[in-house]
Amino acid sequence: MKARVHVMLKNGVLDPQGEAVHHALGSLGFSGVEGVRQGKVIELELAETDEAKAEAVVTEMCEKLLANTVIESYTVELA
Repeated sequence: MKARVHVMLKNGVLDPQGEAVHHALGSLGFSGVEGVRQGKVIELELAETDEAKAEAVVTEMCEKLLANTVIESYTVELA
């Protein structure tokens, strides 16, 4: 089973990388962009075949390592 984890900074947390991308897009003439938030995607290949167990394991991974839950939020997508 495959899992995809999307990690983003929580709303209200300063995103300097997003601001840098926003500024660069403006410099390149893309004036219609009102804001940019940058995150990360982590793809995992799991041996687990039970969807509920896989989601529980990936959630535990996020809570312990993949996301800094103080400043980041995450979503888990299973396929």
